[in-house]
Amino acid sequence: MNELYTVAEIRQIEQAALAGLPAGTLMQRAGAAAMQMALAMLDNASIASAPRVLVLAGPGNNGGDALDVAARLAQAGIEVTVALYAVAERQPQDARAALGRAQAGAATLLAPGDPGDSAAPSAAGSIYQRHWDLVIDGLFGIGLARPLAGAMRAMVEFINTLPCQVLALDIPSGLDADTGDIVGPGGIAVRAHRTITFIADKPGLHTCHGRDHAGQVSIATLDIDPALLPPAQAFLNGPILFADALRPRPQNSHKGSFGDVAVLGGAHGMQGAPILAARAALHCGAGRVFACFVDEAPGYDPAQPELMCRHAGDFDFSKTTVVAGPGSGGASRANELLARVLDLPVPLVLDADALNLVAADRALQQRLAARTGATILTPHPLEAARLLAVSAGVIQADRLAAARQLAARFQAIVILKGSGSVIARPDGSVAINPSGNPALATAGTGDVLAGVCGALLAQHLPPWQAALSAAWLHGHAADRLVEAGVGPVGLSASELIPAIRTALNALNALCTLGALGALGAQITVNAH
Repeated sequence: MNELYTVAEIRQIEQAALAGLPAGTLMQRAGAAAMQMALAMLDNASIASAPRVLVLAGPGNNGGDALDVAARLAQAGIEVTVALYAVAERQPQDARAALGRAQAGAATLLAPGDPGDSAAPSAAGSIYQRHWDLVIDGLFGIGLARPLAGAMRAMVEFINTLPCQVLALDIPSGLDADTGDIVGPGGIAVRAHRTITFIADKPGLHTCHGRDHAGQVSIATLDIDPALLPPAQAFLNGPILFADALRPRPQNSHKGSFGDVAVLGGAHGMQGAPILAARAALHCGAGRVFACFVDEAPGYDPAQPELMCRHAGDFDFSKTTVVAGPGSGGASRANELLARVLDLPVPLVLDADALNLVAADRALQQRLAARTGATILTPHPLEAARLLAVSAGVIQADRLAAARQLAARFQAIVILKGSGSVIARPDGSVAINPSGNPALATAGTGDVLAGVCGALLAQHLPPWQAALSAAWLHGHAADRLVEAGVGPVGLSASELIPAIRTALNALNALCTLGALGALGAQITVNAH
């Protein structure tokens, strides 16, 4: 299970570990781990000549980690240049010791300035003009509280244009370790190909801007005693979190064994949305699926005749799992139907227009919060913003906090969609979903996710595990399609559905055999 820890928690763990270790131990362990990763990256780059490595060292302990790496790489015979943005006398003790090791070795230390500043030292020019095979980012770690500026900002802008690989130490400089947002208004962050993060994993590496800036994430625990880590409140989603809820299907079963799903939506001109959700529910194992339309109902779905199309006003939702909202529109009829469904003690997924209706109607909000049946909400950031009466920017600035707030307010499981979707439950526990890619940024994929959630609820998965597995399978299917050359550009929501079915059956088979380890590389951290 991959736990995620906040900056405050990491600080506490670090202080507890330092109390029982000689000075500099953790920094040297970090340097040794980062050196091994740097060497592996250089080996994989197939560099013809002697490699040149640029190390960016900032003014704190993250800069000390970078200096330790630089000293080790230089000792290993690598040509290393250090761009030092620190005054030795102001460095923390361990960082000063690392600086001493770097100065005593073969690394070249320079104090670069802003290339746009005519007073910048000539050293800066050599950095901007040379070829680099690897850049190691150790400007700032998890403690950065203001946007990068001046010479360091200029250096990050330069680094982000380079064709070579970039390795970030602990977290890419400029990225918020808790939220994944860029630090400060108008801020900038390093775009790394790989991040080696120390002590434990951080949520900001996996959501919002995190996946674009962190690249592939590896964890170096620095041999800290696991007993020093507190119980985690956040996790990286994966089958290990929900596999125990998956069960093999007994031979002695029938369509009634796997539940009915009713999709409520389909106002005039938006009939495709409930069809997508219904098809997803059918392909993910629901026994029967009804597509219930707010306005006129088609006779049947010619591409999926197994679906039963109904007019929502005449349908009895009381014995089904309901997926409400895909294409339902905002008319009063949709509002009335939603109110009726909210009062039923049935498993319920709220998506799309249902969320907008709830956001605009306090009575619906009260009905939602008072529900006794299992409830999953699947908002995108703008829908979440409407529900919380804030801007989408506020939601994106702290996605974990927003998802937790929604879950607590409406006593529901929440899937806050986006890069690194955040799944939250009312007790404050969250999981960040690492699967998925930009192929999902197209109309209809949210309807498919809602249908998957409905199918899993209908098959009696607990709502938390249903949300976790739906989010993971949804993203995992997109990943497999992209690997096969279908996307990311032009992948349609319809194409996701059979791929999700394939992934669900494969996962069920592995869980039945107790062979989750066979998923191996498919459950990696930020593989994209």
